[in-house]
This record gives sequence, C-alpha cells and structure tokens, in this order.
Amino acid sequence: MPKTKFIIVTGGVLSGLGKGVACASIGNLLFSKYKVIPVKCDGYLNVDPGTMNPIEHGEVFVLEDGGEVDMDFGHYERFLGVSCKFNWNLTMGKVFDVIRKKERKGDFLGKTVQFIPHVTGLIKEWWFSIAKEEKADILLIEIGGTVGDLENELYIEAARQLKRDVGIKNVMYAHLTYVPVPYGVHEQKSKPTQQSVNLLREKGIVPNIIIGRCSEILSDKIKEKIAIFCDVKKEAVITGLDVDNVYKIPIIFEKEGVSKILKNCLHIKVEPNLKKWSLLVKNMGYAKKTVRIAICGKYTTLEDSYASIIEALNHCGAHLKCGVKAVFVETTDMKNIRNIKSHLKDIDGVIVPGGFGGRGVEGKIEIIKYCRKNNIPFLGICYGMQLAIVEFARNVCGLKNANTTEINPKTKHPVIDILPEQKKISEMGGTMRLGTYPAILKKDSKIFKLYGAISVSERHRHRYEVNPDYIAQLEKKGVVFSGMSPDRKLCEFMELPSHPYFVGCQGHPELKSGFLKPAPLFYGLVKTSLERKKTGFSEI
Repeated sequence: MPKTKFIIVTGGVLSGLGKGVACASIGNLLFSKYKVIPVKCDGYLNVDPGTMNPIEHGEVFVLEDGGEVDMDFGHYERFLGVSCKFNWNLTMGKVFDVIRKKERKGDFLGKTVQFIPHVTGLIKEWWFSIAKEEKADILLIEIGGTVGDLENELYIEAARQLKRDVGIKNVMYAHLTYVPVPYGVHEQKSKPTQQSVNLLREKGIVPNIIIGRCSEILSDKIKEKIAIFCDVKKEAVITGLDVDNVYKIPIIFEKEGVSKILKNCLHIKVEPNLKKWSLLVKNMGYAKKTVRIAICGKYTTLEDSYASIIEALNHCGAHLKCGVKAVFVETTDMKNIRNIKSHLKDIDGVIVPGGFGGRGVEGKIEIIKYCRKNNIPFLGICYGMQLAIVEFARNVCGLKNANTTEINPKTKHPVIDILPEQKKISEMGGTMRLGTYPAILKKDSKIFKLYGAISVSERHRHRYEVNPDYIAQLEKKGVVFSGMSPDRKLCEFMELPSHPYFVGCQGHPELKSGFLKPAPLFYGLVKTSLERKKTGFSEI
C-alpha cells in the first residue's frame, strides 16, 4: 500500500445534517497541499441514483465520465477542485453485484460467501484500489446514512477494520452529530450526541473528532460534557454551525481547530490556504445589491433537486459582489399571462432547468415566451433549451403545435426528437447521452465571449436533441446555434442576438461551476440581470 492517509466521516442522530459539506470542508483544509480523493459509500441497493425521483433523493450529479452519483459529489468537486469518477461512489447495489459475479466465477474457491469477511473485504479492497490508482495522499471516505442504519453496517465494519490494516496513525474518524437547542429551554443539549457516539463505539469506532451541528457556537460547557461522556479531548469537539452559506464552513472549521486535529491524528503538516476563499465569502456576506433569479420547474417541493443550480448562482454572486436570491416557481399550473406576471413580479432573471416528462411543460413554454418578448434574461438548461426551441418554433417560425417527441410522439413538427441510434436502447440509465461532450463555438457569438474559447465541454444528461431538419428554419428567423458538436450534427448551445440575454445549453453547465471559477453561462445571466435591475428593460 502507498502511504495514503484515510479520513472516515460518519453521521448520527438524523439524516440531512450536512455530512457531505462537512466531509468536503475537512478536505478543503488539505487540498492545497495534498491530493485528496473523495469516496462516498451509499447503502441503497440501486447501482446509482440515476433512476430515482429527484423529489425523493435530491439532485442526480453527473460526472465527467458519465457516472450518475449522489449530490454530495457536487460538494466534493466544488470544495476540492477535483473531477470525481464514478468508481469513487460505492453503493450496496454495486458491491453486491460484484460479490455475486465473483461467486459465480468461483473466485471464492467453494467457500460460503459471507458479509464478513467477504463483503467487508471487498469494500476495503475497493478503497485501497482507488488510493493506489489515484496516488492519493488522503482518501476522504464519507459513509452515507446514519449510524444504526441497517444499510451502512458493512461500510462501518470495514471502516473499523481499516485501522488494523493501515495503522492507527494513518486513519482518522470524524463523526457528525446534532446538538439541539430546544425552543423555550435555551440550552444546548448533548444527549443525542452522547447516544450517537455510544452507538458508534459499540461498533468498534472511537471518533477522533466530533462535529456537533448546532444553530449556535458550542459552549465550553457543552464541549466539556460531550468530551467526558464520549471519551475524547475537549479540543476534539467542534461546532458544525448552521450557516446561510456553506462556503463559510471550512473557515469555521479552521477557527475551531480542525487543522490541528488533522495534524495530530494523521501526523502530517496542515497548511490551509483560505485567503481567496475567505475573500469570496466576504463578497457574498456584504453584498449591497441582490438579484432575484426564478428557477421555473416541477421539482420545486425539494430545493435539493436543483442544488447545483443554486450553488452556481452563489458562485456568481461571490465574483460579482452581489447577493443572488433563488425564487422557485412551480410551472405545473401556469395557465395564463396574468398567472405568469404574478410569479415573475420583481424577478430579474429566469432559469428553466433540466427535467423529464410532460408535467409542467406548457407552463415552462409560456414562461419562456414571456421572457423572450419582455427582454427578461433567460437561461435554458437541457430540457429548458429544448423547450425554448419549441416555443420559438411555434410562435416565431409559425410551426403550429411544434413539440418534442418526448411529449407528443405524433407531433407534425418534431423540432426536438430522439437520436436514431438511441431509439433501440430500452434499459433505463443507458438511454441517455451522459458525461462530458465537446462543442465548437462561433467566434462572434455571445457564448464564445463568455467562455473565451473556441472548444469547450459541458456535462450532459439527456436523450432528445434539436432536430437537424429544422435548424435552417430556426436560423432564418433569428436563432443562432452558437455551439455545435465537432461533427456539426448536434446543437449544444443557442442564443438570440436580438435579446439582452436569451441563452440555451444542451448540457448542464451548473455541474462544472466552482466557487473559485463560476460557470460562464450563469455568470452571464447574473451579470445581465444586475444590469437589468440597474437600467431596466421595457416590458411589452
């Protein structure tokens, strides 16, 4: 084994505490000096979250290699400056599939295949192979779910065994818990943390650091109490503070002494470089101007469905020194112009994001039409771009009832259609164009100016495309397809030059946006929205 250090992050008490952000923030303190590789271990039996409903599971994050993974990988990429790989995401669906295939091949030499040692052994082998292949200095392993869940038991057992395999000086255990402050009591309570840590210790893991998620900084009194009951030093109990901006967490962790704990546990030098990071956080915190961007979709009941879009907007705010307020607009019941005007009142810009299926589509089309006619800055992402083409075909090109064949397979004008080579594919998860794809931009286009390059790439997750048979008609009426695939068969970007900012992208630019380098198309949207707020564009 290479001299890789391992950090295991577990969670307790309840789900949704922000384990992914905590994990990424720990890595943020290390990545300027070390090669930090994040690994996520999920307990569900799905191979990946690609077929899960976003309202149930949150956003599906797509990687460069086409892997569909948990949204925590978005935090990893944004905080660590790394392009993650599908192999870095373990699910029990993947693990059991490998075990079953190995057993059928006879790899276990006739032995009874058991959870321990065979499944736990495979999990550890997986971790070690990633560390070796990536030449990782630090392998940052987040174990999904909550301690006590049946689904993550084998990951936790593998993590327990790890200290024997690599040595106690090469592994650190971090545990995220909850410290409530009950209404009317006004006192931080340690009991949930005590019980959670006791449950973890029953499984053979004693945490080196306990992160208490709380609405306020943990007092010395509560830190001392947790330290006594959980058998850790007081300095190892730190605050996971509720914040309005997740990019503050690495700064808070540094103030709370996480760097010192990392140094002492892993016997390494820890020299965080947070100067630029802190400046950008300050830009967001002291914003004197704010723009309101409407996200118009059908998954608005769970904001995590659009997590990367929200983060991309925040990145732009940090670089443009402004606040960005995301306003969610449910498009299912958009039926008339009065309805649309009421929802877009005081809105400075609009995003129609990706999605699937027919619910809310006509509402999105009407919103797109309103933005086009009233000079409201607009960004269409994936399905949003496709619907912008449908709207333009209907209302500018005069192609009555033009549509996407995803909604109406029998439409007379299929301006959006499925690729012929994909029509034969039926297995869910294998039907889409997934991962990063290149595009060649037009030199005189708005999109070229935003990217500052001729050849660019974005990540994709879709099956339908702009129908090449209609490109000439659309271009004749004013659409500019400012980015095409290298073979010029696929439309990757579109824009309306006559509009202040009307842009579409077949990919998902939000997936590559970073805190230190925001996505160009989002930057253009927020910048134009700021200008609109300042100078105003007349409505029709």
